[in-house]
Amino acid sequence: MADQGAITYPYSTREVVNIVKHLQKFPNEGLASVVQNVFDFDSYNKDIRETLLSTLHKHGIPVGAKPTNVQLAKELPLPDCKFIGYWTIGERENMKQKILCPTENRQIKIKGPVHLHIQEYPLQRNEARSLSFTEELANWKIPMNEVNVISDVTVSKGDAADTLIVTTCNPVTMYFMAVPGNSIYVMDLYDVFPRTVGGIWQPLVTVAPLGGPLSGQVILHEEQSNVVLLLNLNSGAVHRILLSQESQEAPKKSSWWGNKESQESYKMCREFAHKNWLVFYREGGKHLDILDVLEGRVHTISLPISLHSLFLVTEDRWLLVENKTRQKFLLTKPSGMPHSDVCQLYRVDEEPASAGFGLTTGSEMSVPHVVSRDQLPSENLSAALGQKIVSPNRVLSDANNYAGIIVGFPDLMSPSEMYTWKRSFPLNSNNVSSADLFSYGGRKTGAAKIPNCIILVDANQVVRAVDGRDVPLKEIYSKDVTPPHSAGYLEVTDLNSKKVKYIPVPRASMLSPYTSWLSKISDTDFLVAPMGSGSVVTVDFGGCIRLWETGLSNLQRSLFEWRNMIGQDEGKPVQITIERESGLDVSGPKHGKTDFDNMPHVGGNMWAGGTGGRDTAGLGGMGGPYRLDSGHTVYQVSQVEKDAVPEEVKRAARAMAEKAFKERLKEIQMSEYDAEAYERFLAAVRYQVQSLRVILDSLQAKGKERQWLRHQAIGELDDAKIIDGLTGEKAIYKRRGEHEPELGSPQEKPKRLRLVVDVSGSMYRFNGVDGRLERSMEAVCMVMEAFENYEHKFKYDIVGHSGDGFNIELVRSDKIPKNNKQRLEILKVMHAHSQFCMSGDHTLEGTDHAIKEIAKEEADEYFVIVLSDANLERYGIPPERFAETLTSDPQVNAFAIFIGSLGDQAMRLQRTLPAGRSFVAMDTKQIPQILQQIFTSTMLSKL
Repeated sequence: MADQGAITYPYSTREVVNIVKHLQKFPNEGLASVVQNVFDFDSYNKDIRETLLSTLHKHGIPVGAKPTNVQLAKELPLPDCKFIGYWTIGERENMKQKILCPTENRQIKIKGPVHLHIQEYPLQRNEARSLSFTEELANWKIPMNEVNVISDVTVSKGDAADTLIVTTCNPVTMYFMAVPGNSIYVMDLYDVFPRTVGGIWQPLVTVAPLGGPLSGQVILHEEQSNVVLLLNLNSGAVHRILLSQESQEAPKKSSWWGNKESQESYKMCREFAHKNWLVFYREGGKHLDILDVLEGRVHTISLPISLHSLFLVTEDRWLLVENKTRQKFLLTKPSGMPHSDVCQLYRVDEEPASAGFGLTTGSEMSVPHVVSRDQLPSENLSAALGQKIVSPNRVLSDANNYAGIIVGFPDLMSPSEMYTWKRSFPLNSNNVSSADLFSYGGRKTGAAKIPNCIILVDANQVVRAVDGRDVPLKEIYSKDVTPPHSAGYLEVTDLNSKKVKYIPVPRASMLSPYTSWLSKISDTDFLVAPMGSGSVVTVDFGGCIRLWETGLSNLQRSLFEWRNMIGQDEGKPVQITIERESGLDVSGPKHGKTDFDNMPHVGGNMWAGGTGGRDTAGLGGMGGPYRLDSGHTVYQVSQVEKDAVPEEVKRAARAMAEKAFKERLKEIQMSEYDAEAYERFLAAVRYQVQSLRVILDSLQAKGKERQWLRHQAIGELDDAKIIDGLTGEKAIYKRRGEHEPELGSPQEKPKRLRLVVDVSGSMYRFNGVDGRLERSMEAVCMVMEAFENYEHKFKYDIVGHSGDGFNIELVRSDKIPKNNKQRLEILKVMHAHSQFCMSGDHTLEGTDHAIKEIAKEEADEYFVIVLSDANLERYGIPPERFAETLTSDPQVNAFAIFIGSLGDQAMRLQRTLPAGRSFVAMDTKQIPQILQQIFTSTMLSKL
């Protein structure tokens, strides 16, 4: 850029080295701010500054962004999950249990090869998170002309990198590239599919990447003519695969690729293309052609029904939908297809929950748009249904439901339970005037060929492309906000969080004039495909490819990295400390006058709720009876002046605080249940409660039992090993010892947990800075909610520590709160104690006492978890002493979670403690993952 004159100073490797050295010394400063410091030399020139900013933003360096610039899509609550009935397989009395379907197999014929030229084009990738954090990760444009039509997009998994493949059909062209990559490769198939005169024939091509020994090759399928091509992406070789005898005969008055007047539509099922076999069928046809590419054979299954759609839910069990009645069938294909002559076809009946087995209803059959190939992991299944369950399952989605889960299908032949999240209105049912088509970015000129819906089982999400008419725009955007012009929306249904959100996909820069052709492909102006766990890729009809992150864990990790790139301290208020003495004395503690206008008061000794004053209740002052936060900026007097307060004034303040605390406790016990107040805490951790319950369900027994250990080198002679000893075996002894329980064995004794929470005055004092007290109360709420009804697995108690003591009882293991009112009282007591307690810290004493007390009771395993604000250095507590306390008893697993920090106080303290013993959680959402890590680490440490 300097050589071209775009910038004045020739930045070189020297600046890069200086940036790296600076970040090594100050890792929390952030890449964006360091880079900005380097380029400030050119900041005075507006044109040069814009050039530099655009270059940095293009490469994902968020110069000028703030940590608060987070613009994620608004989440809406999903409707409740409902059990709607059963899928019964082959249990009708008036028909046969199963239908036998004959099969035949034959060798395929291959024509070619024809070698085509592969052309390479450079990519201009743009990072999408340069100024704000959104679900979009990056975007770039493929080199296609304005009349071309996007027909398919898919991703091939690779060891080093994934390969993104896009096909177009006017002319037929294939684009492919490694992700991430700097180049895109183009294979023009015009010579194979020349455009017909008059444009009557409108081909639709789909692609399926192969795997294993055929990695780097793809199957291209044209749906009108049923032409199947094998393409080598490395050499450009093209072979034509002839599936049937009819396709081997050259059609009259037509090219070899098929008859343009044919209206038949063929489909390719590519769920197992990575295993090098695919299934082809004709809509309304009665045959299935299974192409084994590696063996070069086709297996044809003859069916007694005409097909509407097919879903390969496993390798040997397929879901079929009949063409006219929409009746579902299950086809079981024996493994080792070449050695079997028949397949079995079972009728699948949908029975409502109220009807019972054997009864049918007259409701219209729902046709799935997509059915998952893989089942949900047990933790995702349990989170989705809100109950602990381990079972085969499949996820599906249709026009009437956001998502559905069939529990037991397809592996179990017994009735499978069906759960759904039903839509208020079916898709494509909302009518919008033609004038609104420009705003909504959709079309309704015909039935779309592609369902445009994918299932991400690892993220527990269903992602669907919808147009604006199926989006509740009034709930997403306020009245004064105009919805953006878009190509459509990504509807992300998250079954873990029970939320649905709509991400607008920007409108294409250009669209092909063949609108009727486009309407045969999708209802929206873009296509969507899965791209790893929790990520998707879209390509709009203008050729713009966009990468998106939808998975919650992916977004949380990326947001953390993005904020680190900006700098952890960027945008935070700067604290200025001025050392000076007020020169004023204290007289005596009092509450002070109440200012009903809530104006800020700094210094003085008249008003309650002021800061930096004396005698009255407030924050940052001296000689007052207790803390009182009015929500204003805090001015803090020096510690020297606070220490100089006379002892008689301290005693009077302490007595006044104790009296106020007792009165507050009476108010708490006598007050009625405040549902709104408790819901505020519970709503913040509701999803985390579910996650924690799944973790509790998965915990294994750890208690050891004494028994005979065999195959020992020392001990008593094992009579069963005498013969082995004669042959020279040395491990022929046995001895008594402790033996680890087998995996999955039931707990004989519950595990013990003691939660030690910080309710010191600093929690109340700095709650307005980082919300640490509310975060601590949310954590306690989460533990009380999650551990309810798990007394057989976990006995827990909660104690607090503050300047008043190290063992402040909040919850006893034999008297846990039974309802929301009792749980709210615990939270109110925490808040009140933090407000009225004396200054001081008993973190060490509280941790030591908890470790000694919990070990006195027999249990399967012991856990002590300390919640602290990391404010140890103020009281001169060295981290080494805290580390010794945490590791004082090897029988007790003790950990610290820092939920508050002044500056990088918590991070510095964590680095000095033993690895794996401490965590920093500035968001309550991180605590379930931390607890899972704690429980898992204790399991692995004993292996």
